[in-house]
Amino acid sequence: MTAPLTVVLPDAKAVKDMLSGLVGKPVAVTPGAPVTPTEKDPVSVAVYVSPTMAVNALCVMDLPLSAWTGGALALLPPGGVQDVVEEDGELTAMLTEALHEVVNVLSALFNVPGAPHSKLYQLYAPGDDLPGDVAGMLAAFNRLDLAVEVPGYGKGRLSLVVPS
Repeated sequence: MTAPLTVVLPDAKAVKDMLSGLVGKPVAVTPGAPVTPTEKDPVSVAVYVSPTMAVNALCVMDLPLSAWTGGALALLPPGGVQDVVEEDGELTAMLTEALHEVVNVLSALFNVPGAPHSKLYQLYAPGDDLPGDVAGMLAAFNRLDLAVEVPGYGKGRLSLVVPS
């Protein structure tokens, strides 16, 4: 009998390399505080599932990093993206679409030998209501919490969470 496949958290270097390649700029990644949604601090949550549709990972970004990564990928002017974050407090449809592509590519971080295949199932944009089961998983103990700086845009926070 073989042991069940377990999802493995990537290391900070893998996240840095993936984001840098995605946005075409050298992204800075350092240890950071956990990203948790609050009324004043909306977050985006990407839900990744296995082939059996079991949730096997989450990617949580604060509003600024959601905007910075989406804006950098879409080659949007930093000033306009900063206005969205500071004045609107939510992502535009274009930024949400670009963020969807960012988190879709990030699924590759979990697709390593010995782990179940992960694919993006759903993206909840900052301000969207999270289902209770997803919100409950945000407190999982197996997590990687990072501070990320996208050159030209700004700093934000990212947490990768896998079930305990």
